[in-house]
Amino acid sequence: MKQILKKVPFLHKATLLFRRLKFATSYYNYNYRLIFKWLFNSKEDTNLTFNLTKTNYDYLANFISVITKKSYNECLSILNEPQKDSELINFILQKIEHLPDQERQRVDKRVEFGKRLGWYAFVRILKPKVVVETGIDKGLGAVLLCSALKKNSEEGFNGRYYGTDINAKAGYLLDGVYKSFGEILYGDSIKSLEGLNFDIDIFINDSDHSADYEAREYETIKGKISDTSIILGDNSHVTSKLSDFSIKYDRYFLFFDEKPENHWYPGGGIGVSFAK
Repeated sequence: MKQILKKVPFLHKATLLFRRLKFATSYYNYNYRLIFKWLFNSKEDTNLTFNLTKTNYDYLANFISVITKKSYNECLSILNEPQKDSELINFILQKIEHLPDQERQRVDKRVEFGKRLGWYAFVRILKPKVVVETGIDKGLGAVLLCSALKKNSEEGFNGRYYGTDINAKAGYLLDGVYKSFGEILYGDSIKSLEGLNFDIDIFINDSDHSADYEAREYETIKGKISDTSIILGDNSHVTSKLSDFSIKYDRYFLFFDEKPENHWYPGGGIGVSFAK
């Protein structure tokens, strides 16, 4: 057969092409199956939720350890807190259960935080007085961050969360006891940030994901951060704006690459800008 192929160049090239195509598509075939599974088993169409792979979870603990200078085991223990917090989990599930029909049709009744666990860990470890998140959608990150502030408060460290969103219906998961630790500022995020008259200890960019708007947010809060403040970028897997900001103002920048477990979505990540 090989001799025949050598005598017929076209067949030889076609065989090599097919073999290479089979090899390349093998990297995506599993995702095709996950896409079909997701189509029939999920109602989400934005801000997808999922768990991290075991290896990725370990990497996140190491990532946080390097930045905060805490041990891997301490970071891992803190990452585990929300998933063992039955009060938090049950609260979110109950909120989802009682959503209006139109909203409930777009939300899966499960609690999977993904990279947001990293946000939570930074709040628990750094004990910030002010946390700001731009772009909150359903408010899953908001309630998680407020749960971190709640635990900090129980340890004697008080803090406040401020979320911003242009959608007046955003943030419906932030309620109950968690709402006592934060509030949502509705309107354009840049204008809301300009109106803040206090320092920001942890800033999370997750609003308009255009590169220009992301960069404008960082410049807007530049005068409101200190040497101990950190900036978390939810768009750093798409743009280099947080890295650019860090270089411009002589700050460190690191990126955590999120890897979802059993999900077709390739994942986002966490960009972190922190002082040298």
